[in-house]
Amino acid sequence: MKVLITGGAGFIGSHLADLLIARGDEVYALDDLSTGSLNNIAHLKDQPRFHFICESAQNEAVMNELVQKADHLYHLAAVVGVQRVVESPVRTLEVNLHTSELILKLAHRFDKKVLIASTSEVYGRHKVNRPLKETDERIYGPTTVGRWSYAGAKAIDEFFALAYHRERDLPVVVTRFFNTVGPRQTGQYGMVVPRFVQSALRGEPILVYGDGSQSRSFTYVGDAVKAITDLMGCPSAVGEIFNVGNGEEVTILELAKRVKAMTDSSSEIRIFPFEDVYGKDFEDMEFRTPDIEKIGQFIGYKPTVDLQEILLKVIEHFRDLDAATSQHTMEVNQ
Repeated sequence: MKVLITGGAGFIGSHLADLLIARGDEVYALDDLSTGSLNNIAHLKDQPRFHFICESAQNEAVMNELVQKADHLYHLAAVVGVQRVVESPVRTLEVNLHTSELILKLAHRFDKKVLIASTSEVYGRHKVNRPLKETDERIYGPTTVGRWSYAGAKAIDEFFALAYHRERDLPVVVTRFFNTVGPRQTGQYGMVVPRFVQSALRGEPILVYGDGSQSRSFTYVGDAVKAITDLMGCPSAVGEIFNVGNGEEVTILELAKRVKAMTDSSSEIRIFPFEDVYGKDFEDMEFRTPDIEKIGQFIGYKPTVDLQEILLKVIEHFRDLDAATSQHTMEVNQ
């Protein structure tokens, strides 16, 4: 197969490219490198079936050519990370809305199957701690709170995708990722696991935003990309929405304590109110754990990597990076 990945140099996109190349596909990875990194795909540069295009997914001329030649499209390009959403609301809306609209228009033009990557953020703020089902209501704060612009934009992406399927018979699959983590993810834009691990390894304070009682579940990136490729190969998944996640739940404060213990770090854990980090109008969701019964029924999905192993993999990744950086610095200074 020929496969196009938007956001192909990103964290999830690069792992998806690995899986597709390994199974024999030809991959076209498009990324403008605004958050993606060439380091994520450096190991693929000599692969004859891997092609990198440094361009925006909003460039219609480029996208028209790529969509036309691809068999499957994985639309992963988006503005992500709480920090970026709060600081760049215009870009968040422009990229997350206009890019998906273009992808769907071109996919329909050339009759291509497409996966739209959505997010658990679309559920908003549920007050009761229970696994969230794909059919649950979405509960948001007011439009004056910028945090909800990302959730609103991704919800519109879902509406767009399902409208194309129902009205124009476009084969579409929608997936809601729940805190996908693993090697290559950066903490630069507020992603909590890499941020905690890097701080712990450096002996810097581990900063917990809010009071730390908010809970999350974390999904290993290898499980996530296997799930979405299986869904794209499942005819009955067309026109459906799926949670892609792991039901194992942990509070953010407990996560910080586990990272500190697993790295044998001397770092202090500090609590920072949200308003000191994101401003006074910021709101967060207290709970966010997926119900994964539906995806299990369709493709037999079960997470294979638990939180303990995820943290071990991320810690090992950053230790390897630090060692490589130190070695490079020594060689330069010799």
